Amino acid sequence: MCGILAALGLTGDPEKNRRLVLRCSKLQRHRGPDANSIYQSKDGKTFLAFERLQIIDPSDSGRQPFTIETPEGNITWQLNSEIYNHEDVQQQYLSGVSMVRDSKSDSAKPGHLYEKYGDDDKIWNALDGTFACVIYDERTQHFCAARDPIGICPMYWGKDANGATWFASEMKALQHQCVSFEIFPPGHCYRSRTGKLERYFKPDWLMCDQIPSQPADLPAIKQSFINAVVKRLMSDAPLGVLLSGGLDSSLVASVAVRHLKEAKNAFDRTHPLHTFSIGIQGAPDLLAAREVAHQLGTSHHEFHFTVEEGIDALYDLVYHLESYEQIRAAVPMYLLSRKIKALGFKVVMSGEGADEIFGGYLYFHKAPSPAEFHRETIRKVERLHVWDVARANKAPFAFGIEPRVPFLDKAFLQTSMSIDPQDKMIDMQDLPDGKHKKMEKFILRKAFDDPSDPYLPESVLWRQKEQFSDGVGYSWVDGLKEYAQQVVTEDMWAGRSERFPEETPSTKEYYLLRSIFEEHFPSQSALDTVPKGLSIACSTPEAVCWDPSWANTHEISGRAMKNVHDSAEGFQYERRQEMKEKRTADDFVDNPEGPMQHRSADGNANGVLNGHANGYDAEAAKVASSATKQVVQGLRATAAAFTPSKLSTTPASSTILSVGDC
Repeated sequence: MCGILAALGLTGDPEKNRRLVLRCSKLQRHRGPDANSIYQSKDGKTFLAFERLQIIDPSDSGRQPFTIETPEGNITWQLNSEIYNHEDVQQQYLSGVSMVRDSKSDSAKPGHLYEKYGDDDKIWNALDGTFACVIYDERTQHFCAARDPIGICPMYWGKDANGATWFASEMKALQHQCVSFEIFPPGHCYRSRTGKLERYFKPDWLMCDQIPSQPADLPAIKQSFINAVVKRLMSDAPLGVLLSGGLDSSLVASVAVRHLKEAKNAFDRTHPLHTFSIGIQGAPDLLAAREVAHQLGTSHHEFHFTVEEGIDALYDLVYHLESYEQIRAAVPMYLLSRKIKALGFKVVMSGEGADEIFGGYLYFHKAPSPAEFHRETIRKVERLHVWDVARANKAPFAFGIEPRVPFLDKAFLQTSMSIDPQDKMIDMQDLPDGKHKKMEKFILRKAFDDPSDPYLPESVLWRQKEQFSDGVGYSWVDGLKEYAQQVVTEDMWAGRSERFPEETPSTKEYYLLRSIFEEHFPSQSALDTVPKGLSIACSTPEAVCWDPSWANTHEISGRAMKNVHDSAEGFQYERRQEMKEKRTADDFVDNPEGPMQHRSADGNANGVLNGHANGYDAEAAKVASSATKQVVQGLRATAAAFTPSKLSTTPASSTILSVGDC
């Protein structure tokens, strides 16, 4: 992966523009510290700048941007990517085609696909991996841009005062040049030829009104995940695994160790795999990670941090994360990434995505029905690019480390999101196998439950979900809260509505983080990229309505789940002190000016807020804040909002175009 920047349709002095583009690109050099280069079109109006992290084909033949020269004009492209099926793509779609510069890079394939097929969706659907790509065609002076289905690679776009279009991996490279900018939506392609932003990724599991009925096939789940891990062992650079000691990262590590020799292009298949963990001394995650590493025989590296070190990292971390959300979990990941980089590693695998797919967060214990359980998993997966995936990408990339997330593999998603949600539902009174409670992620655990040849220690395979920000040590979250109480004075707190009239912080912790964020990113466009709305134990705003006792609550820690989390006793969380307005369920559906207009054939809304459709009390929905509506509007922003002549003025905190409405 890397950092990309593109400026298309610039006016003025080409030489000055070239220097400007290079300065903006340099702001992303942490993403690609190994090399940088730039393309300039013949007319001096278009520039593509690239900051390279050398992982696949580290030779000069893998240098980007790539250019195919034709008599009618050049085709130039660059992408932040890992295309795991790039060899298959060449055999299936590009047989007999000589790669530019004879490159072995996975990133060389999309440009040749474009030359052969044009700006067709076939290009993006042929790719199995992660990418953020911009292609410029000198022959027509048109361009297209696309982002991978889940948004694992970050990408932003915007317009400058003269109408030029800009793209970048991180918004810090755009904020001083664009009058407005926003997140480029995952699974979409924009074509300047048509002026349309269109979804190319259209799996059936995104249809919220189609509840799957296929029983869980444990061998299929197991094999699909093994395939996802093995393909991500592809690397020409040192690779390791982030091992928190929880189920998800431990499964990644276990499968990687067992199947390392199956990988086609692993960096080192002869030595033990390296694993990495971090936490406060004595943290529960550290103990579990040691146990897993010992059983797997990895070369394990354990690091510690203090609350003070975490607090000291806040200012720089918010700059790299470009958000004031996910900070609790991002701090230890950020600190660990620096340690990993110092050891010479460039690639790590991580366990993000399993909780969204299988309903692993503890609030899923309260899911009112299988149908609503399924819709919530769709909402969680759809929005990952502004939550866990953004954190898991940007925190390691602050030090030039590429993260890979096997649970979000395209084929694995198709397998796991097509399962009857009744099989995913949690029932702690049920013992489906006669031994283990039907706890969160039961079917994933059971798929790898092989007592004769265990993938993991029993204590880890059946360990309760522990959110990373908690698992690194409860004193970290508690210490961050205490620090915010000290530095945010009562006078500051009393004036919070005046300082932050939009999305006023509900706690002093958020006041502190919001203050840091706005020092780095003061524009309205930047604020609009941050996800909004209430959350309980990492739920979506819609799921806060599942339980009346969660009303007006915003606390992401799993310890907020009273009578569920083993360490919930004594944990205190705050309720939002001011509600700007209350809304009923009808405010979220059938609004002709709003996005949630989808109803099923019987007239019931498919959204979470229809009590009759989903089997729970719709009165709980009345506590939903206006912030909830805002985030849903952002998720349903229309393609027409972004045209070649102007950028949308509508906030698009996540900018998703859904196949169905959830």
